[in-house]
Amino acid sequence: MTIPNIRIPCRQLFIDGEWRESVKKNRLPVINPATEEIIGDIPAATAEDVDIAVKAARSALRRDDWGNTTGAQRAKYLRAIAAKVQEKRHELATLETIDNGKPWFEAASDIDDVVACFEYYADLAEALDSKKKTEVKLHLDSFKTHVYREPLGVVGLITPWNYPLLMTTWKVAPALAAGCAAVLKPSEIASITSLELGEICREVGLPPGALNIITGLGHEAGSPLVSHPDVDKIAFTGSGPTGVNIMTAAAQLVKPVSLELGGKSPIVVFDDIHDLDIAVEWALFGCFWTNGQICSATSRLILQETIASKFLDRLLEWTKNIKISDPLEEDCKLGPVISRGQYEKVMKFISTAKNEGATILYGGERPQHLKKGYYIQPTIITDVDTSMEIWKEEVFGPVLCVKTFKTEEEAIELANDTKYGLGAAILSKDLERCERFTKAFQSGIVWVNCSQPCFWQPPWGGKKRSGFGRELGEWSLENYLNIKQVTQYASPDEPWAFYKSPSKL
Repeated sequence: MTIPNIRIPCRQLFIDGEWRESVKKNRLPVINPATEEIIGDIPAATAEDVDIAVKAARSALRRDDWGNTTGAQRAKYLRAIAAKVQEKRHELATLETIDNGKPWFEAASDIDDVVACFEYYADLAEALDSKKKTEVKLHLDSFKTHVYREPLGVVGLITPWNYPLLMTTWKVAPALAAGCAAVLKPSEIASITSLELGEICREVGLPPGALNIITGLGHEAGSPLVSHPDVDKIAFTGSGPTGVNIMTAAAQLVKPVSLELGGKSPIVVFDDIHDLDIAVEWALFGCFWTNGQICSATSRLILQETIASKFLDRLLEWTKNIKISDPLEEDCKLGPVISRGQYEKVMKFISTAKNEGATILYGGERPQHLKKGYYIQPTIITDVDTSMEIWKEEVFGPVLCVKTFKTEEEAIELANDTKYGLGAAILSKDLERCERFTKAFQSGIVWVNCSQPCFWQPPWGGKKRSGFGRELGEWSLENYLNIKQVTQYASPDEPWAFYKSPSKL
């Protein structure tokens, strides 16, 4: 595998189809998490820039070249974006890796999903034309009613740093398919590929203002976007505390929000599993994929005690075999976490677990062969009590904690012993048992005999403190549509005759 040497593009804010310098001309450094070196910078938008971007989006909705398009016309833009992303696959994957730290082959896989996601929503945009006006049957012949599906308006999209371009696509593609105009605010920690999406939109001729991209700090750019009176909806993926702040701010304007927040997902493993190694690999993949920085990570391993010792022994052997290296190296399976702040946060979780009486079975330190970069060994923690922080809180790093159980009832209780409700997994040969757990799990996503696969066709989202609303599939398109009831009096020449006519008194 040959990975090209890529230079970080120096971009401005993407507003109204053009690159524009931020009003205050401030910029933020971009740090490669594998080397800790500054490799570029991005614009630091403020409220003034947000206002300009929102006005550009509103203007786009008023113009025929975007606001009056059919789904089929929008689908052409989405497919053009997909084709251009595919053309730049190697470049975008490399930019993602040096900005985010995930292994290159994972980043390349993300880019493939970006392409597929844009193409999928192009299909849904076309299909929307036939569903735009839908008749509703009434019990009265004197009225006719139909439902009209129309774009919700200007939407604010705030995305995280763990899947920079893919999470952007999860929101941008359905928003554009629905005919909305969007203002995207990616995480300031990983914005490079989201800005490159702006260049792609410019190259394919997406109408000005349909998509605007502002980068910057949350309190300087994100907060003004959430509270802007001319933004009709906010879609956010990120941390729970930030989600609470967004809900609070949006509530002041009774503004709808959809939130995909954190998780502390369980993976329950029974002693009748098909194959020990297969189960071990799913347990590792479910937690350590994306360097452990995934909201749906099945980071609580719940083992039936009859196989716990054998399972953990094999788990250790597999974990020790994981290649930790510069994420641009071939066959790297674990890169650095995103930033120094995240590195320190994860290490503190590990230290606290040890202080609370848990056992660090493996890992918990910087790999000895890597002197620079925010690397953390894949970490397995046992002797965990349900009162411990490591059991209750989202770590967002390569840390797996383990508990054992005897009965199904105990396993279900442990699995649901969390304030979160994003994902849950069960590994068992007994499909009736799997069905029981599928119904019992308090989560929005369930994996049976696997963990973490994600596709763009089914819905994605959680319950409890993991948020509400669904992304992906047809469900995501609904996030960006206004449902308007239109009722028509079927006999306009006939009086309604509720009141007495003055002329007949």
